[in-house]
Amino acid sequence: MTVQGKAQVDQQYGLLTSIATEAGVSLSTVSKVVHRRRDVGAATRARVEELLAQHGYVRPWERDLVVPRQIIAVFRDLSGPYTLEVARGIVEAAGELGIDVVTGTTSRRPISRWLEDCVALGAAGLIIVISMLSEEDQRRIVEQRLPVVLIDPLSAPSLDIPSIGVTNWNGARDAVRHLLERGHIRIGMVAGRSHSLTGAARLHGYRAALEEAGIDYDPAIVRSTDFDFDEALAASLRILRSDRPPTAVFAASDAQALGVLEAARQQGLGVPQDLAVMSFDDTLVAAMACPPLSAVRQPFEQLGHEATRVLMELAEGRPPASPRIELATELVLRTSTSARRPAHTT
Repeated sequence: MTVQGKAQVDQQYGLLTSIATEAGVSLSTVSKVVHRRRDVGAATRARVEELLAQHGYVRPWERDLVVPRQIIAVFRDLSGPYTLEVARGIVEAAGELGIDVVTGTTSRRPISRWLEDCVALGAAGLIIVISMLSEEDQRRIVEQRLPVVLIDPLSAPSLDIPSIGVTNWNGARDAVRHLLERGHIRIGMVAGRSHSLTGAARLHGYRAALEEAGIDYDPAIVRSTDFDFDEALAASLRILRSDRPPTAVFAASDAQALGVLEAARQQGLGVPQDLAVMSFDDTLVAAMACPPLSAVRQPFEQLGHEATRVLMELAEGRPPASPRIELATELVLRTSTSARRPAHTT
């Protein structure tokens, strides 16, 4: 260390010691606040931060900070309408901030490799969409303080890793309540996988709406699949061929809803005359379907903006106010649910 460097360290150490004395806390507590550790009370943290600002203290990693103007967005795949909408939201948000986006998938390259690439490329950080983080990946992100934001993670991440999603439970509940208001009391569902936080929340919202209406849950008309057309088609055919088929089906995604529409066509059922179909997502394909799909709309543009904003704040050393952000959904009604069922029709 140079003489000048040692003098700077001594000066900063003396300043932190003075702040600790003024705040009436230990030097180690001040150090925890400086390094943004979580094990400090809110009142103490606020007092120390106030004194740090008053004395003009600048954290070492914030001096002459130049945040890279490139981020990486990683998806499970880029084949479905949902991922394309999220990708578009991220790219548009980054473009407004003058940031370049490198996109990729986890189909051939695991997340651990993408974390390595993020460091090697000198990128500001990584946005990971609908993926499962291993414990080792989470530990590396936290220990190395890598700026990472998750969109719709498949499992609950560490509280040190921020995630962004939508009000899946409320949105699903609103969708099923709309079908109930249209006179349907036999409502099936093509749900997501139970290991998916998103899929589980939408199934729970479906069940909550039925319970509120005094309708028993019937597993015979509920099938879980990936958010995928082919799997949803097969599952929908089983539902529609059951002993007591439903008069309405709620699909957990647009891709699955398209599978429901095709199953109805193959069964000779008219939509919405014979079968009402409600979706979740409201990607571009929802309005282009035949008939156009009623759907729970996700704010894709806002998802991209929030993920990019939080990521850049992390890159600048500013942790988010909350580890989890949920954006509100909206019910969009179209032709696929327009017919009203007669009262008490099963």
